[in-house]
Amino acid sequence: MEAGGSDIIEIGLPFTDPIADGPTIQKANTIALENGMSATTALKVVRDARGKGLKVPVLFMGYYNPVLSYGEQQLVKDCREAGVNGFIICDLPPEEAVKFRGFCNSEGLSYVPLIAPSTKPSRLKFLCSIADSFIYVVSRMGTTGASGALNVGLGDLCRRVHVASRNVPIAVGFGVSTRDHFVSVGQFSEGIVIGSQVINVISQSKPEEINEKVKEYCQMVVGRDGKDSTTREVGIVETMGKAKEPLDVHPTGVIAEKDVETGPGLMDQLDALNVGSEASPQSIPSRFGEFGGQYVPESLMDCLAELERGFIEANNDPKFWEEFRSHYPYMGRPGQLHLAENLTKRCGGANIWLKREDLNHTGSHKINNAIGQILIAKRLGKTEIIAETGAGQHGVATATVCAKFGMKCTVYMGAEDVRRQALNVFRMKLLGAQVISVEAGSRTLRDAVNEALRSWVVNLSTTHYLIGSAIGPHPFPTIVRTFQSVIGNETKQQLMEKRGKLPDAVVACVGGGSNCAGMFYPFAKDLSVKMLGVEAGGDGLDTTRHSATLAGGSKGVLHGVRTYILQNSEGQISDTHSVSAGLDYPGVGPELASWKDSSRAKFISASDAEAFKGFRALSELEGIIPALESAHAIFGGMELAKTMKPCEDIVICLSGRGDKDVQSVAEELPSLGPKIGWDLRCELVPSLSDIYTLTLTSLTLNIQKQTPRFLISIFFRRFSISPRRSLVWYFMFHFMLRDRKGYVD
Repeated sequence: MEAGGSDIIEIGLPFTDPIADGPTIQKANTIALENGMSATTALKVVRDARGKGLKVPVLFMGYYNPVLSYGEQQLVKDCREAGVNGFIICDLPPEEAVKFRGFCNSEGLSYVPLIAPSTKPSRLKFLCSIADSFIYVVSRMGTTGASGALNVGLGDLCRRVHVASRNVPIAVGFGVSTRDHFVSVGQFSEGIVIGSQVINVISQSKPEEINEKVKEYCQMVVGRDGKDSTTREVGIVETMGKAKEPLDVHPTGVIAEKDVETGPGLMDQLDALNVGSEASPQSIPSRFGEFGGQYVPESLMDCLAELERGFIEANNDPKFWEEFRSHYPYMGRPGQLHLAENLTKRCGGANIWLKREDLNHTGSHKINNAIGQILIAKRLGKTEIIAETGAGQHGVATATVCAKFGMKCTVYMGAEDVRRQALNVFRMKLLGAQVISVEAGSRTLRDAVNEALRSWVVNLSTTHYLIGSAIGPHPFPTIVRTFQSVIGNETKQQLMEKRGKLPDAVVACVGGGSNCAGMFYPFAKDLSVKMLGVEAGGDGLDTTRHSATLAGGSKGVLHGVRTYILQNSEGQISDTHSVSAGLDYPGVGPELASWKDSSRAKFISASDAEAFKGFRALSELEGIIPALESAHAIFGGMELAKTMKPCEDIVICLSGRGDKDVQSVAEELPSLGPKIGWDLRCELVPSLSDIYTLTLTSLTLNIQKQTPRFLISIFFRRFSISPRRSLVWYFMFHFMLRDRKGYVD
């Protein structure tokens, strides 16, 4: 690359969940991780290259979590020692970029901010102010990747950046791949960034040819291959950039300083919101203690600001809430609260109450948030909805409201969840939604979130991402919690009517945290009420096969938010496991993380087998088949009730019904059932044809002098009957066949 004419070399630090990258860089991330690449090994690569004579500057580009995991200050020091010259961190918010830039400056390294076409003037000015070498300008909205076309507004964008930065050099990337692109974009910028096409050249070359092919490509792009013609096609970006505005244009009117009202204007408020100065009175907190924030690519920032403004306006508008409540009959609200008498007797402690979100339309609590968010999407003028789903309940709720309000619906779902939640996939398709199966990664909820975020980046102007859990960048956790708080608010009112008091404890299952946040938030300031969240313990916290983020995770950044996540020592996101698809997620809502650290709530885990205990208990004792997600809360609530007094009350959020999980339970019961003494196999009476077949088998085995144990096992497997019954059948046939002459009779 250096020999081919590259002035700066950018090395990608791989990350398991690169939400801003297209297929080419995603694949490169996967291959790099499979081959053991990490920040540590990337440093060695640079160190070795410097030892062989590499002279050009080298930048590390990547996502924040691996940097955070390594240690920001330590990584900067190690980079200086290895010969790295700076950083581009695509999801680092400005307020934290200032701190990180300080670390870089102290070691003589550069921090390069990113600016997108959607970046507003106030934010653009701030980002320009923290650039100390050059500015990375994203040429178009969407994900990384080579393309055949460039943004025709690129020239204007580059001019705006130059003005705001007072002519700090800029380098343009995203979509640049050809010599024509290079020449056209070079009219407006001091640098051109090409990434995906270099990866394409590598992947299309034989191993022994890679070095030469990359060198030839670089020479071709920069015009050092001796083939640069004196004639070429003029690019449309270049043409638009050189077009001049008419000179004799005059405004219709003039607004003088005296005509402007005092107080902060809209841009002042945005500036306060986005760059960490004094908060606007209209804004909502973006963090819950140290958790939360907006760790997303620059191209998403404007859309998040638009969403926040839309939510604030709706939240402060009584007519919005009047419209929201008008859909209660459709949703099945208010939800029911009733005493689980048999479950209470079984546990012998506190009264166990069930908040019946499973009775809602679509069968879970997800409809609360789906209705609220689609009403906001309508106010924002969006026409399409995308969503992610794990257990399928959020996908069904989203497809349902899209059908009701006439919006196009696309749902992303991990391939493993598609398999085990086939019923909900069919329901979504019946409702008119398009269901996209995600084959990448662990093929579960986490990968569905990745793909939904990438899709949203490409279609921001028309699309709303209807996120289903209290996760993701601000303002999503607050939005989801606000609409789900109907659970806790109703619980508070209903138990007060029934018992004249607040509950002594509330219990909910925890995946991303939507039903938990909705149940807990209305009680957060009622310190007499215990809050217990139950995570998915899978095969146990002493294994790697679990999804207990708060119990077994550490602090990091995933899907745009700082929270607790499941990760390895390099900051790569770990694979998860749970028998329940909806809890199979390696992160958790930031507000729940804050409650954990402040000890306001307690979080425990229930293993797959323990969840089956809760599933069985509620089914057999109350005649209610719960979702496997809710079964975790049932088990945790039962254990808590045993430690409490009979006069006390706990309320368990029954977040969903179990129709969707019956097949999964049937599949897992042979392995989990024996652990909890639960056997649902049918003891079938053999038919005459079965008896005839086994009689011949018995005769053959007697002739061959096979052991009785083998014959008993045949009965056990053939009829799925108990070993004791198998033994009875064996001896019946054995005595019948003692006289082989009469076997026909």
